[in-house]
Amino acid sequence: MNIMDIRQMFPILHQEVNGSPLVYLDSAATSQKPIQVIEAIDSYYRQYNSNVHRGVHTLGTKATDGYEGAREKVRKFINAKSTEEVIFTRGTTTSLNTVAASYARANLQEGDEIVISYMEHHSNIIPWQQVAKATGAILKYLPLQEDGTISLEDVKNTVTDQTKIVSIMHVSNVLGVINPIKEIAQIAHQHGAVMVVDGAQSAPHMKVDVQDLDCDFFAMSGHKMCGPTGIGILYGKKKLLEDMEPIEFGGEMIDFVGLQESTWKELPWKFEGGTPIIAGAIGLGAAIDFLEEIGRDNIEAHEHKLAAYAMEQMSAIEGMTIFGPKDASKKAGVVTFNIDEVHPHDVATVLDADGIAVRAGHHCAQPLMKWLKVSSTARASFYLYNSEEDIDRLVQGLVKTKEYFSDVF
Repeated sequence: MNIMDIRQMFPILHQEVNGSPLVYLDSAATSQKPIQVIEAIDSYYRQYNSNVHRGVHTLGTKATDGYEGAREKVRKFINAKSTEEVIFTRGTTTSLNTVAASYARANLQEGDEIVISYMEHHSNIIPWQQVAKATGAILKYLPLQEDGTISLEDVKNTVTDQTKIVSIMHVSNVLGVINPIKEIAQIAHQHGAVMVVDGAQSAPHMKVDVQDLDCDFFAMSGHKMCGPTGIGILYGKKKLLEDMEPIEFGGEMIDFVGLQESTWKELPWKFEGGTPIIAGAIGLGAAIDFLEEIGRDNIEAHEHKLAAYAMEQMSAIEGMTIFGPKDASKKAGVVTFNIDEVHPHDVATVLDADGIAVRAGHHCAQPLMKWLKVSSTARASFYLYNSEEDIDRLVQGLVKTKEYFSDVF
């Protein structure tokens, strides 16, 4: 990977923020977009903007080819068996809510168990809370080890024959922990439970093979993997999707509409009511082409290297607390931290004054913040366009921040 060549493909990175060159370290929230993705979306709107599936004219045919071609790219990207198992959604949140609203509410009853973990993003907590309220199911939490990892022994002790759903994030957006999804799925299936995976933070950064993981559902977002906002994927095993009812009704998803009854299209279209996210899907397809050209193994290795370098340099700062595993090989390119006596929002504000973008707050993971015994944290997250020089800038900014607040107080 030639980082300078890669950076040249991202127009937004070539600017100054507050008088300093931009250092973007917030890719866990959303990634930046390469020119190939921007041009693909621009080309759709300029040259063949049309609705899909409904027309036989040239523009409609080209738009449909682009839209369905993107679905095939996603299928290959995650190694699904069929494009019937690939549903376009608005993002990970919508995908998880679809599983909760369509599958879980129809199949769970009082006394059934849903198992999640303390590290989950709110998008993988609240839908299950609502399912539990609606069905009488019991929501259980996997405990975490001291470093924030999940023990398979704890999974075995928590998942029972009453467990119907296990829903775990593949990679933590706070701790960077890479969870053993394949092994957790095996345990879930031994008890007859369905395995749901929040893949928002894994799909952009490492190879994902849903057949090898043997997950039943997998949710991901385009905007975190160099694609546009407002587009995501729900993967589901065909048999499960066939038995599920759609949760949005209208055009595109119907087969026949009568005065009193209607029937649905086959998979995947029965879950894609209304005019779909055409430009988003085409942009996502271009993002997948871009990531495959770079190589996901290369991206993952690069991020491990950056995380190790960042943890080494940041650990030398007095008063620095870094959360999560200390071994960078066990985590993705995320370093979440606090500086003693300095609020994370103040850290982010001072860094921003020097053109360095990091995230501060609870990161949509308030139960995890409670487990960590903090109200909020600061987070630096890396991607394929970041370099060790970016981390050097971050460390310099953190030293400056600490010195500034030491002088103030």
